Amino acid sequence: MSPPIRVRAPYRAPEHPYGPGHRGIDLDAAFGSEVRAPASGVVSFAGMVAGRPVVSITHGDGIVSSFEPVAGTLAAGDEVAAGAVIGTVGTVGHCEDCVHLGVRVDGVYVSPLVFLGGLPRAVLLPLE
Repeated sequence: MSPPIRVRAPYRAPEHPYGPGHRGIDLDAAFGSEVRAPASGVVSFAGMVAGRPVVSITHGDGIVSSFEPVAGTLAAGDEVAAGAVIGTVGTVGHCEDCVHLGVRVDGVYVSPLVFLGGLPRAVLLPLE
């Protein structure tokens, strides 16, 4: 999306792999606006999941990003460059006028903010 990018709903890790949570972040995005690849990679999936259009990109090193609802014009196997348009914001999703961005590393969901620079630095404190 074009700047400024605003996070509408944060990542909330589940307590266990099948528990409730929010496995990504929701970003403000108007219907029909362009969605761009955050980094170069290969489209690993472009199609419908549970009635929503999804585009997933494999970036290497076990990193996969997924976007919904994003109606893409790409197909699995297509290469994309960082910043390339991968589709447009659709209307069917769990929030209105937003895009859900999920990131998996070696199959495990992590906060996309790890890669976007939006996490505060951890500070270790003494135990005593």
